[in-house]
Amino acid sequence: MSTRKIKQISRIAVGVLLLAQLPVALAQPQLPTLGDRISGIFSLEEEYRLGRDFLRSVRRSTPTINDPLLNDYVVNFTHNLAVHSDLQDFRLAFILIDSPVLNAFAAPGGIIGVNGGLFLNAETEGEFASVMAHELAHVSQRHFARSVEDAERRRIPELATLLASVVLMGAGSSAGPAAVMAAQGRSIENQLRFSRQNEAEADRIGLRTMVNAGYDPTDMARLFERLMDISRFTSRPPEFLLSHPVTESRVSDARSRANRYPARQIDNGIEYHLMRARLQVHYEDDKSSAIENFTRAVASSRTDNEQYSNRYGLALAYLANQQFSLAHDELNKLLAADPNRITYVATRADIMIADGQSQAALDYLERHVLINPGNHPLVMARAKALIGLQDYQAAVAVLERHAVSRPEDHDLWYLIAETQGQAGDISKVHQARAEYFILVGDFRSAREQLNYALRIENGVENNVPLVSRLRQRVSDVETLQQRQTEGS
Repeated sequence: MSTRKIKQISRIAVGVLLLAQLPVALAQPQLPTLGDRISGIFSLEEEYRLGRDFLRSVRRSTPTINDPLLNDYVVNFTHNLAVHSDLQDFRLAFILIDSPVLNAFAAPGGIIGVNGGLFLNAETEGEFASVMAHELAHVSQRHFARSVEDAERRRIPELATLLASVVLMGAGSSAGPAAVMAAQGRSIENQLRFSRQNEAEADRIGLRTMVNAGYDPTDMARLFERLMDISRFTSRPPEFLLSHPVTESRVSDARSRANRYPARQIDNGIEYHLMRARLQVHYEDDKSSAIENFTRAVASSRTDNEQYSNRYGLALAYLANQQFSLAHDELNKLLAADPNRITYVATRADIMIADGQSQAALDYLERHVLINPGNHPLVMARAKALIGLQDYQAAVAVLERHAVSRPEDHDLWYLIAETQGQAGDISKVHQARAEYFILVGDFRSAREQLNYALRIENGVENNVPLVSRLRQRVSDVETLQQRQTEGS
């Protein structure tokens, strides 16, 4: 092919590229401003539905931590932090993943995921806050929708560039293969650049959220520095670093931004350290080792809070090792200093129940439940005490009342189904199982359970309202199943 012909094809390819770019530049909307609640790709409601679909999928495929104290802490802590963020839509949902690996993530529609390993690696509440504030920033800035828009915006120009390169190859030009490689490289680089921009923005806005909430801004850089040290000595960095790469410049930026705020002394609360102790015991395979470690930690504690959290960890280690008397002794020392702390109260009830003292636990909880009606850890402890007494109907009554305020708690519905089975109400077993299956996205099983319940209830006189509700629930599940099929 002649040089003249190659040049002619090249001009055509360039023309294709320019024509492809022009309408994109004119027609595509601008990136939303920070915190913009309007997206050309996904509305807030669409993001919310997509996030709930994702949440159901995670519940179905990933082991989670069913610990009322830990789950309640994550929910309350993050909601309190969110008040100081740029978030406009506070319909948040949380999932605590049972993994000691350090990781956290944000998904569309206000889904915040946390691995148990985050507690193990974040040594202070401020460091924990820095990660949660970062994830809240991803949600408030709608980075998912903006990433989709960016990908859509880049799609036609990148295809046109690739087409131009292919034309060159077809023309026999030696520059063709290199041009194709360069086009693909630019596409990947654009994606990475947008991701880095999101991370930098989440750091900046998350830091501001931390400061507004009263935390030490240097905690973010301090955590980053420790994570960099971890990655230097491992062949595979923690999952968190794969999706949130920490570089020298990122640490430097975090440190520089923190220095713009006035210095402050933060008294990190005891509650975070109590939750951290729970997970340290949870992930310790050898409970005897946990007892030894926390015994040494109690002896070497430098502050009251250190001593309290280490003693709490020791009590939990004794409980896990079924040394109930020693667990009682350690926890009673904590209750003497702080008799109404819910974490201590619920844990003492757990020790009593495990030790076969369910009635004593029920009596002990009565006053605290009256003072804190609806408190999740206390309500669950009370239900466990009733189950320990084999008073299944009373336990079901407690759990079903609790489900009214926690309709999306899949662990709660699972326990209701199990307890209804012990109580002998088979129809209610099927109904509770259906709610559980809905929340984990197994709509086929949910329909089966509802139909089982309908067969039972159809034979009962004067049961029209319940039958109508069950039929409506079947219809709801069919709608969800259809949407799932259309989205797959």
